Amino acid sequence: MDIEVLGALSVRENGVSVVPTAPKPRQVLALLALNAGQIVPVPALVEELWGVVPPRSARTTLQTYVLQLRELIGGALAHGGDEQHTAKDVLATVPGGYRLVVRSGRVDYREFERGAAAGYRAMDAEDYTGAAQLLADALSLWKGPALADVQAGTRTEMEVRRLEEARLCALDQRIEADLRLGRHRELLPELTVMVNQYRMHESVHGQFMLALHRSGRRSEALDVYQRLRATLVSELGLEPSEALSRLQRSILMARAETPPAGAGTSDAGERRLVARTH
Repeated sequence: MDIEVLGALSVRENGVSVVPTAPKPRQVLALLALNAGQIVPVPALVEELWGVVPPRSARTTLQTYVLQLRELIGGALAHGGDEQHTAKDVLATVPGGYRLVVRSGRVDYREFERGAAAGYRAMDAEDYTGAAQLLADALSLWKGPALADVQAGTRTEMEVRRLEEARLCALDQRIEADLRLGRHRELLPELTVMVNQYRMHESVHGQFMLALHRSGRRSEALDVYQRLRATLVSELGLEPSEALSRLQRSILMARAETPPAGAGTSDAGERRLVARTH
């Protein structure tokens, strides 16, 4: 079974899609796909579909949705001539819940996580060329917002937020690797979009400031800082972090050829620029 959630939901068995068109069964499949190979408890599925006040018929209705998914899986197995497995082998009932069995298929978000982890290790080893490539390859697995075509409940929304944060971390580190390789001019179009998308993300703004300054656009770099400061003060009542303030001062003094001390570190050894994401 091949699973893709980094964009539109795609679940294929023997190359045949088993994604239903109806919103509720689609929602069930999405949560199972996000936990492929793991048990998803029935209460979690009920909460995903109906929130904290489900109808009395919730468990019976959930079983109906599971049967609908198994019909699609069974058709895909028959299409591939697979007589060794049944739909119940692929979407298994286990004590307390259900499990989607991947077998030898690929799962895009797990490939992304492995690729990003390899990129972080390369950053830690100061292999910036390798890190930039590994992280770019991992990010290329994203085809759009995670599960963009799924009506998400609380459980799926939580997983989508986690994946988006992981994507942003990888993107942050890929940009830092490119900056360390002197690719500041090539980064300007991408960072121009990102500072508008992440209006209070200090790491993104710091990277944009650095890229602008290294491209000979010192006044624009300082303007980026002032716009961010105005946004933080007006919306959160906060001043920019000390790391970003040091970068601004170093640009004022025209010596921002490298990130300021402390601007390229984070916990868990991922070497992230200091960031505040809201």
